[in-house]
Amino acid sequence: MTEPVAGPLDGYRVIELGTLIAGPFAGKLLGDMGADVIKIESPDRPDPLRTWGQAEQDGHRFFWTVHARNKRCVTLDLRVPEGREMFLDLVEQADVVVENFRPGTLEKWGLGFDELSARNPGLVLARVSGYGQTGPKASSAGYASVAEAVSGFRHLNGYPGQAPPRIALSLGDSLAGMFAVQGILAALISREETGRGQVVDVALTESCLAVQESTVPDYDRGGIVRQPSGTRLDGIAPSNIYATADGSWVVIAANQDTLFARLCEVMGVPELAEDPRFRTHVDRGRNQDVLDEMIGAWAASQDPAAIVDTLTAAGVVSGPINTVEEVVQDPQLLERGMLVPHHDDRIGEDVLGFGIVPTFSDTPGSVRRAGAPRPGTDNDDVWGELLGRSPEERKALHEKGVI
Repeated sequence: MTEPVAGPLDGYRVIELGTLIAGPFAGKLLGDMGADVIKIESPDRPDPLRTWGQAEQDGHRFFWTVHARNKRCVTLDLRVPEGREMFLDLVEQADVVVENFRPGTLEKWGLGFDELSARNPGLVLARVSGYGQTGPKASSAGYASVAEAVSGFRHLNGYPGQAPPRIALSLGDSLAGMFAVQGILAALISREETGRGQVVDVALTESCLAVQESTVPDYDRGGIVRQPSGTRLDGIAPSNIYATADGSWVVIAANQDTLFARLCEVMGVPELAEDPRFRTHVDRGRNQDVLDEMIGAWAASQDPAAIVDTLTAAGVVSGPINTVEEVVQDPQLLERGMLVPHHDDRIGEDVLGFGIVPTFSDTPGSVRRAGAPRPGTDNDDVWGELLGRSPEERKALHEKGVI
């Protein structure tokens, strides 16, 4: 793979600690934007994500290929004095440390923020955990599935009267990773004025809570406990999925007054836009069931492609419900570079993965490498070139299990 230009964070160095998804997702996003991300794995306990994913080829799985892209992977035992000292030496050359251990773990190793900032006053420490660094549940372990449940997020999904289903992705981890990056960038901006770093404290539960729209004020002011509503949002109409003539589904979202009028024109019933039951957003929300029946009957007689093309031409928001098979062929995503190859050295082939979000006009991010094929792939580069450890020293450190 050629070396593309780095992105807007070129020149920043990030040390990534921890395993699996939330903290490493933040590291991936920073790496996508050009930061030099150095991922540290324990010599005897590689990141379990190396074995995650559903597809398998030659004994390898591919979650790691994309999730660990744009990172240099080294091994280091932070539980021993030599490992801690090497880590502190590396911290002196870093801008950010991202970790997602249970709160108190770094302090137990003598690597809390006080120790890190003593070596590098400008360091930003992003700490991602289940419940945050303070509070009565701070010491509890946390996974995305639990955070989504505890925060009320999971209760909102599924159908009324049924068990709230698990979200098919570890969304809570991704949300926490994105909030961590948001906090890191803000802290780096603040450092330009103060010269000092700070702790960015991100909880999975709070990340899931923060995206729940009006659920809290609706309860506070109206005593409303929002319930799961299946394929739609109660009171937001029309905005639902509808079966088409061939049995496939399309999304039609025309809940604004102007969009609803356009939908009525396309359906051949322009008078519905002036029907007292549907004239305003509030009216349509109150009469959502009957409106969905009308649109459903119309959609059931239409070809799905014709629905999408006709409504799009009329300015109504609509789209098919694609599987990944359709997604990887989507001309819009392909045109914008959102599906890109990652050369996976483990199998010696390219593996298709996601592109860089967001795009930048002048300093675009890039996929410079896939996830490192083995723990310690970049030990020589980092411990040798950055910290000046000689080949003999590195060999001795390896034999002792430090790296």
